[in-house]
Amino acid sequence: MEVSVFNIKGEDTGRKVTLNEAVFGIEPNDHAIYLDVKRYLAAQRQGTAKAKERSEMSGSTRKLGRQKGGGGARRGDINSPVLVGGARVFGPKPRDYSIKLNKKLKGLARRSALAYKAQENALVVVEDFTFDAPKTKSFKALVENLKVADKKVLLVLPGADTNVYLSSRNLQRARVAIASDLHTYGVLDAGVLVVTEKALEDIEATLTK
Repeated sequence: MEVSVFNIKGEDTGRKVTLNEAVFGIEPNDHAIYLDVKRYLAAQRQGTAKAKERSEMSGSTRKLGRQKGGGGARRGDINSPVLVGGARVFGPKPRDYSIKLNKKLKGLARRSALAYKAQENALVVVEDFTFDAPKTKSFKALVENLKVADKKVLLVLPGADTNVYLSSRNLQRARVAIASDLHTYGVLDAGVLVVTEKALEDIEATLTK
């Protein structure tokens, strides 16, 4: 599959790049995508929720009433879970929500997500560029020139670029990512991928190893 290369003014440079079929031309695997997205979202959870159990409460341990003859259920001290202000039964404990997937499955998931974007014509390739200074106006002009301002844009760069990153930060529907950090959820969450030529080479090199 060939796609045209644009400059930051939105003009067709007349050049085309051929997308690697091993990355963008595969039959997407929905189950691999599901597992990798589940892994990513699970990793975002802090897992620090904690409720006190009966043994951790600071109240008195004196037995509140006699064992029998009180006309109600047996209950022990003031920390009993059946009383207001008492402990919690089977409450949350700090835990690790992370899920382990093997490297090949994660690679398949990323290739599948990118293949979907290619099939949907939601992939725009631009010449390598940078901004002279961090200005939101510059990034806004870029997405308007490429006619993707009405979509959620993920700009993929070959490496960290502070000026480009800072220029995108005030735009709610724009994100910037490095090719080596690209993940399945980020690709699927974007309405359109804007990828620089060098970043495209890096993506293909990483996912065809």
